[in-house]
Amino acid sequence: MSLSQANKADALLLVVTLLAAISWMFSREAVLAMPPLLFMSLRFLLAAFFLALVAFPQLARLNREQLWRCARVGLVFGIAMSFWVLGLAFASHVGEGAFLTSLGVVLVPVIARLFFAEAVPGSTWLALPVAVAGLALLSLEQGLHLEAGQLLFIIAAAIFALYFNLNTRAANTLAIRGANGETVEQPRIPALALTTVVLCVVGVVTGTLSLLFEEWQSALVQMSGRLVMWIVLSATVGTALRFLVQTYAQSLSLQSHGVVIMVLEPMWTALMAAAWFGESMSLLQVCGCGLIFLSLLVNRWRAVRKLIRLI
Repeated sequence: MSLSQANKADALLLVVTLLAAISWMFSREAVLAMPPLLFMSLRFLLAAFFLALVAFPQLARLNREQLWRCARVGLVFGIAMSFWVLGLAFASHVGEGAFLTSLGVVLVPVIARLFFAEAVPGSTWLALPVAVAGLALLSLEQGLHLEAGQLLFIIAAAIFALYFNLNTRAANTLAIRGANGETVEQPRIPALALTTVVLCVVGVVTGTLSLLFEEWQSALVQMSGRLVMWIVLSATVGTALRFLVQTYAQSLSLQSHGVVIMVLEPMWTALMAAAWFGESMSLLQVCGCGLIFLSLLVNRWRAVRKLIRLI
């Protein structure tokens, strides 16, 4: 039996959460050895370059209006990533950072409703508080320590929610009502071309901020083969592959509530951090993982009910 578009999108977004969790490890290693905005710029520009090698035919067919839509998504994303990487550099509690950043996913349906008048299923509203509770148990065992890094993560989360919505709308065909009352179809932008332009704009935004506020000389002098490895892994696995899969998944459905599945990211991050850094998970964190899974079951209850009937 073939997968529906929604189920296919869910499966791909699940893959994205795994890639995102891996990317946390790469990014954390890199920002400990070089200026964070410089790292982000190199990471995204390199990822855009790799994708452009494949995406050139699609890029050549984009018109000015489509390029502007891509650039708008990239600009919003670039600002969000700038706040995120600064939070990662300044925060002393990475688990809290994962929690606060993941609130952006929780805010996606809220932004969709407030700014784009998108209808959100009741199951999603029921799932959101369960997801927040799970994220809190997973990441805030020692309490929430309000500091500069955490504030940066909160700002990044709000902007990420806007980015998710803009990216979904750019990747899908939209019916836009003009000033004269006529409905005009706004064609979708292919996922590969959209991802390439967005990542390039993020690289330019973070690179510009790095030129203004960071010192490059010491970072370039101390560049090691290990650091280059983290940058390349972040660019290929954690950026090019991750965001291409994410954009393609978002292109399968205009509805934003499916993105809630990405609350799994901090759970994978915690599990991978346990393996990577030798950390252990407490009972509260395990309970948090359980609540996150429960929130996904609530959010996708209709599909779960159909699966149970088949079994």
